[in-house]
Amino acid sequence: LFIDGYCSRVAIAGLGGVGKTQIALEFAYQVRETRPNCSVLWVPAISQQSFEHSFLEIAQLLRIPGLTDEDIDLKQAVKKHLSQEEAGQWLFILDNADSHDILFGSGVQQATALTEYIPQSSKGSIIYTTRSLEAATFLAGSEVIEKNLLNDTTSMSELLNELTFLPLAITQAAAYINRNKIPISTYLRLLKDTEDSMIAVLSRDFQDNSRYKESKNPVAATWLVSFDQIRTQDPLAVEFLSFMSCIEPKAISHSILPDQDSEESAIHAIGTLSGYSFITIREDGKSYDLHRLVHLATRNWVQKEGLTALWTKKVIQHFTCLLPYPDHINPPVWNEILPHVQKVLNSKAAEGLEERYTLCGNVGGCLIIDGKSSAAAKRISEVCKWSRTALAEDDSSRLFWEHELAGAYERDGRAREAIEILEHHIIKIGEKILAEDHLGRLALQHALAITYIADGQVREAIEILEHVVKIREKILTEDYPNQLALQHALAIAYIA
Repeated sequence: LFIDGYCSRVAIAGLGGVGKTQIALEFAYQVRETRPNCSVLWVPAISQQSFEHSFLEIAQLLRIPGLTDEDIDLKQAVKKHLSQEEAGQWLFILDNADSHDILFGSGVQQATALTEYIPQSSKGSIIYTTRSLEAATFLAGSEVIEKNLLNDTTSMSELLNELTFLPLAITQAAAYINRNKIPISTYLRLLKDTEDSMIAVLSRDFQDNSRYKESKNPVAATWLVSFDQIRTQDPLAVEFLSFMSCIEPKAISHSILPDQDSEESAIHAIGTLSGYSFITIREDGKSYDLHRLVHLATRNWVQKEGLTALWTKKVIQHFTCLLPYPDHINPPVWNEILPHVQKVLNSKAAEGLEERYTLCGNVGGCLIIDGKSSAAAKRISEVCKWSRTALAEDDSSRLFWEHELAGAYERDGRAREAIEILEHHIIKIGEKILAEDHLGRLALQHALAITYIADGQVREAIEILEHVVKIREKILTEDYPNQLALQHALAIAYIA
């Protein structure tokens, strides 16, 4: 609980009378002592009436406006208030969440399900106590603590000390214990059996000044125990995790993950990663987050296995398919993928890969359409720098990217730099290899004229445009789109 960045939840499940409420109550008192600015909200879910009465009391304490209005929905008002970050940090305890009908509604009462009114905030934490393991799993996912597992207080105390009370490590350990239905003592043995050398590798770049230098990193240790289990159970989950290690750890859309044989296998793999608390599924159900330290541990494992170059290349090739070079008629939907593309393009492992520069160019094209000409020029200039050493001077791809770079410079107000590129390729290359009426050569001349106008060299622009129009009229119909654009440019030059 109280993990920054998302609304953490945990459910305490077990038979009636085993002490679930006492655990929640003790934790509530500890929170009051250690977090004086945290609001602690206790809501019994024994009945619909007890739930509504508690929400009324909370609404009064929070001084929510409009309490006396007849049409106000108090429960919705409380939820809305607490779901705003301005409400500050809070702990919401839903006690005795046992009745399926009360929690989730049934039949015509579906709309009155109590779960509809549970607040969500990155500053909030939720505890459920319930007799139903099914309800606990639905409410808290993998974050379920079965009360009978807590009987071994000696092992629990030893485990918490082993994990240095680090929330993320405890979360991962609890997820493993719950998913595999093992005693705490068994998990503790697995944790101690992990190789020190492997943990040292996985812990590289972890900044944790609270631990002694000779102690094991708890996140890396718990990560390794869970990861070894995942490798034997779900190879696709390992592929997804390796893929994610190359991109941004936040807001990973399901649609950008590698292709799979079936959607069912993909859902199962995501369930595995979520079940072991490697990823957090966002409320939309279609995107995921990795904790920064999980991301780092995975990346270090991929590097140790010698797979960094392989996965970097795979990710770049996959993104190149998802993000083709755009046109102005039907630009692709690409905003959700861009942060991840930029991450892999900027990685050291991507340097020198030929595939990188195709993706670089595609990103540049998207940035041009998005009006970010300066950023576009930076990406496309990387492609041109590579192509000038890797491709022949008259290579069509090289000419294309030089042309695109000039266009990006022109849009960015860097007309002189654009002119330098275009003059070089018209005089030194275009006239050597392309016929006078070749469309590629005419396109370069057209672009040069536009840039001349932007630079104030109107006379030179008119001379070029008149020449291009004359040649194009011989080879193209009057209604050809670029022909009309060319004539429009000439008209602008005359006016200027």
